[in-house]
Amino acid sequence: MVKRKICVVTGTRAEYGLLYWLMREIQEDAALQLQLIVTGMHLSTEFGLTYQVIESDGFNIDAKIEMLLASDTPVGITKSMGLGLIGFADALANLKPDIVVVLGDRYEILVAAQAALVANIPLAHIHGGELTEGLIDDSIRHSLTKMSHLHFTATEKYKRRVIQLGEREEFVFNFGAMCIDNLIKTNLLSEYELEDSLGISLDKKVFLVTYHPVTLEKGGVEKKIRDLLEVLSAYKDTTIIITKANSDAGGRLINELLEEFANTNSNVKIFTSLGQLKYLSLLKFADVVIGNSSSGIIEAPFFRTATVDIGIRQKGREKPYSVIECGETSEEIRLAIKKALSFDFRKNLSDFEMIYGKEAIAFKIKEILKNVDLKNILIKKFVDI
Repeated sequence: MVKRKICVVTGTRAEYGLLYWLMREIQEDAALQLQLIVTGMHLSTEFGLTYQVIESDGFNIDAKIEMLLASDTPVGITKSMGLGLIGFADALANLKPDIVVVLGDRYEILVAAQAALVANIPLAHIHGGELTEGLIDDSIRHSLTKMSHLHFTATEKYKRRVIQLGEREEFVFNFGAMCIDNLIKTNLLSEYELEDSLGISLDKKVFLVTYHPVTLEKGGVEKKIRDLLEVLSAYKDTTIIITKANSDAGGRLINELLEEFANTNSNVKIFTSLGQLKYLSLLKFADVVIGNSSSGIIEAPFFRTATVDIGIRQKGREKPYSVIECGETSEEIRLAIKKALSFDFRKNLSDFEMIYGKEAIAFKIKEILKNVDLKNILIKKFVDI
């Protein structure tokens, strides 16, 4: 039997966490062959060499594509994309997959999709139809939709939006957010195990902080980070766990400021990468998630954990009750955290409606990848509404 080759691309720790169970499903299906291309931050010492985590999880990496330059300026990132395109051209020519699977909206993924498009390889895109209006990711995500042949969305609203972009409804599937499988299937650390592994105490209130660059905003990132840190500095009796920013333009400056803050406050710990198990476990035990990461919108609500969503990075996403939106001034952040800790707000955290799916999402996606008829799938028709 000739196995269908499914090539999964990952460039960041967060994205790998979402793809983990899908990769497992593909790997364990006798009719499929998992191919894995690793790129971006996974291969960077600065961002924790997280490809080693992938290997320790039992996955074979078929191709490593080095593309990150030392510069995180727009020029540096554009040049990184050029390097990545060369690498993906070679990797796809060697691996000859039947389907390439990508998730999300980052520039590494755009490069992978471009290479697959030119190589006439069907592309499956996960998490299309969403909005993050403060980022170039928004344009990248919609571009990926137009380059893709199979679509897997996280909500019915996002499915309708993909169809609105001219995609054929029979190739658009709403199974839910990929993280739900992780949250259900992962054996999370106990309170004691988490305290021991991170060297922290969960007896006090716990803030989990992640702030990434807002790529469509020009300048001002230092002022915004300092405003956030000014607010956090008032919580001396709180354990504050910070995970570093990603490699988008401005990420290195953010990390420098965060490291300086952690080094001068004994109740603050900073990590380049917590890894999936520790991060999800911390989401469960945290009192408030603070910043502008999508994990505060999608994963944190699963644990009924409050989120303070700062600024416009996640503007446009569907958000449940547990998410409090606020501006980026110190006063706005202070008031939002105060609300997140208040009795009136927290009393309703136990029973709000979940909007991002239920279970078996990776299995359902795998079944489509396994059984979809690939004959003529490359010939796309734009569906006018």
